[in-house]
Amino acid sequence: MSPHLRLYPALVPLFFLLFVCLPDVARAQSGVQTFAREFAEHSESPLSFFLPDDVTYKSDIPTPHEVLGFNIGEWHLRHDLMVRYMEALAQASDRITIDFYGRSHELRPLVLLTITHPDNHGRIEEIRQQHIQLADPDVSENLDISAMPAVVWLGYSVHGNEHSGVNAAVLAAYYYAAAQGQAVESLLRESVILLDPSFNPDGQDRFVSWVNSHRNLNRLTADPVNREFNEPWPRSRTNHYWFDLNRDWMPLQHPESRYRLEQFHHWKPNVLTDHHEMGTNATYFFQPGVPSRNNPLTPERNYELTFKLAEFHAEYLDQIAQLYYTRETFDDFYVGKGSTYPDFFGTIGILFEQASSRGHIQESQHGLLSFPETILNQFLTSLSTVAGTHALREEFHAFKRDHYKTALEEAARDEVKAWVFGAPHDPARIYHLQDILLRHQLDFYTLDRDVTASGETFRAGRDFIIPTAQPNYRMVRSLFETRTSFTDSLFYDVSTWSLPHAFDLHHATLNNRAFNRNLLGEQVRADNIRFPEGRLHGGQARVAYIMEWDGYYAPRAINDLLRRGVRAKVANREFTLPTDAGDRVFMRGSVMIPVGIQDACSPDELYAMVQEAARSSAVDFFAVNTGLARTGIDLGSPSFSSLRTPEVLLVIGDGVNVSEAGETWFQLDQRYNVPVTMVETDRFARLDLSRYNTIVLPNGNYNRISASGRENLRRWTESGGVLIAYKNAVNWLVQHELATASFERVSEADQHDVMLPYQDASQLRGAQVIGGSIFSARADLTHPLLYGYRNPELSVFRNSTLFLAAPENPHAAPLRYTPNPLVSGYISPQNLEVLPGTASLMVSGRGQGRVILFADNPNFRAFWFGTNKLFANSLFFGHTISGLTVER
Repeated sequence: MSPHLRLYPALVPLFFLLFVCLPDVARAQSGVQTFAREFAEHSESPLSFFLPDDVTYKSDIPTPHEVLGFNIGEWHLRHDLMVRYMEALAQASDRITIDFYGRSHELRPLVLLTITHPDNHGRIEEIRQQHIQLADPDVSENLDISAMPAVVWLGYSVHGNEHSGVNAAVLAAYYYAAAQGQAVESLLRESVILLDPSFNPDGQDRFVSWVNSHRNLNRLTADPVNREFNEPWPRSRTNHYWFDLNRDWMPLQHPESRYRLEQFHHWKPNVLTDHHEMGTNATYFFQPGVPSRNNPLTPERNYELTFKLAEFHAEYLDQIAQLYYTRETFDDFYVGKGSTYPDFFGTIGILFEQASSRGHIQESQHGLLSFPETILNQFLTSLSTVAGTHALREEFHAFKRDHYKTALEEAARDEVKAWVFGAPHDPARIYHLQDILLRHQLDFYTLDRDVTASGETFRAGRDFIIPTAQPNYRMVRSLFETRTSFTDSLFYDVSTWSLPHAFDLHHATLNNRAFNRNLLGEQVRADNIRFPEGRLHGGQARVAYIMEWDGYYAPRAINDLLRRGVRAKVANREFTLPTDAGDRVFMRGSVMIPVGIQDACSPDELYAMVQEAARSSAVDFFAVNTGLARTGIDLGSPSFSSLRTPEVLLVIGDGVNVSEAGETWFQLDQRYNVPVTMVETDRFARLDLSRYNTIVLPNGNYNRISASGRENLRRWTESGGVLIAYKNAVNWLVQHELATASFERVSEADQHDVMLPYQDASQLRGAQVIGGSIFSARADLTHPLLYGYRNPELSVFRNSTLFLAAPENPHAAPLRYTPNPLVSGYISPQNLEVLPGTASLMVSGRGQGRVILFADNPNFRAFWFGTNKLFANSLFFGHTISGLTVER
């Protein structure tokens, strides 16, 4: 038996009390009182509840109680107090250094401890550099892996209300700072532990404030209906903008993820842990997970080593009789999760899921579940991870070295040798893609020669090429490929995430015949990209300034001008005007700012404002000095529609999908600079809606809006408001006759005389879910909702089974799924039969108002840049849609 694994004497009476003496809920309150007394009895030696007793602990290392003023597990730990304690450890211990590697949206510091033997700290950069060389196939064979320390990243609580992880991190930091003995010395001498105690500090503090505010101070209560365990919407799982940061390792749209990834690649650890919580009635989970749902690009050896490490977790948890499971429920497929992303870089990512007390103590089907117990399990698997990685360190080093060698071998066998891609009319989208690729440490280049592929010509000096022959081949493949064949029909998350489709790029693959190294121009590096600046062409205009709508940040540019009182119009027809560079054709959707009708600013002030809008939003404006078009409409034409400043109300609250509401909020606030008012559903009836011209209903159930609230919404829409709804919100609007639409249904075969196995019920039901796939849709480029697009086929991300039927008015659905819509990802044959010809986007009419219905979320996880403009067009052009073209 490992010396770490003896059952802690302090736990024996407690676990007997929790799991044997209190089988009935009727005696739960008595048990809670006894538990509180038992835990309080450890106040003289509070850490004995958690810590192994086979080692001694240095007296000069401060305990959590000495710094925090309370015992771990007694209260939920605020982020600032956690940071204070970690700073105290770093000051007291020569085993620990502390780095503040970034800040969250709400400016809380992101913390990383480096824990190792004091002798290693003196040469920590040498250790890191040697470890990084394992990822370089040119030099890795010459490394003596037997002499290299293992590198373990312990990461906790990416979901803010899964708080046992943060508290376990404090215990782990104390243990490795204070524990004494030959075994500990040897482990630290041969290991570098990177401890990241809180992946999501903003969510953490939102949760801590709630549960501590509702904690009984004298007698804890375990009743699951108690307010302590039931946070209000949006709850605390997410970050500031309500994003799930455990889906952001690949998209990298938030500072917490971007800063963390920089540190990850700075070290490229052997193992990275991702400590989570799940439902209160669960037990404990650790990977390998469901084998058939592993990402097919992950090497089999990764799974084998994950299982070897699992044996260490099992041994530690068996000593306290903790129930667990390992090969069910969870998968390792989506590359944007914290336990999957590391697998693409020779690191073993490990997911841990602990049953959650969601407060201080709560009834469960296994008896009373205490917060200290949840912390203990996470702490033990932290120790087992470090111990297992240390014991297997040569195997982990060999795996990392081989991961990159075999990547080159797989790339050599791959028929695809490169992808070429570009966005000729939108440098901002290309900038954001470049930023993502560079943060993943992928090699790509400017295109040095023109090349034609898939019927398109890609231009030298303008477009880009990413070869597959590179050590990070698997990540390149994951981000650029399309995949429609799978070994399993169930997915814990999305089944595809192809970036060329997400960014709506023109792109193509190059095979061995089409590719040669001479196509590679200058390598794109972080120090030679910057956010593009737009410009005003032609100087100060006498008549008007015109901006085309292609640019990703065109909505931000025009929003900033509208909010400064500038009058603007959008063109509903093409036209040609002379500019300083010759005659130029301006597409539908181009925005005109006439000089002569402005009363909020002088011509000189307008000139300065347009210059600033162009520069900051990466769009070009053109000065024109005549309103008489060479072809098409003149600038005074009625085919121009006046724009209005979006005044947006975002409806949130119980029943509304938190993530999709947050994605809308993020898009408005971060991308377009549009201020947004957010109001809960149950306040809707009392609102004066006249101050808003746009209302957004994200995916969700709006039954909390009362009949008077619905009437309020009806009157507002009929008077000219633009109502935007996604997915299930569309259902609600149609049900209450606030929009006109119908739905296609998947036909179910008559199976009353068919007997199906009981064990297959979940699999069969799950196979009908569209967890996240990419489909092609045909776009009407003449419609205001499609202004700014040039390709009549658009890749749309779909993760629902809501099918909007083609409307009776043939103009009302400007984006419809093609006859063969599947581009990438999983969809059942039954759903695929229904999808073709249905609407991804349609417009209903109520009085003077417009109701814009999205069957799909255009703002998915903030990285689906290709469909964001559909949402922007709804905001800025929705009110201009002709009443002749809507479904009534």
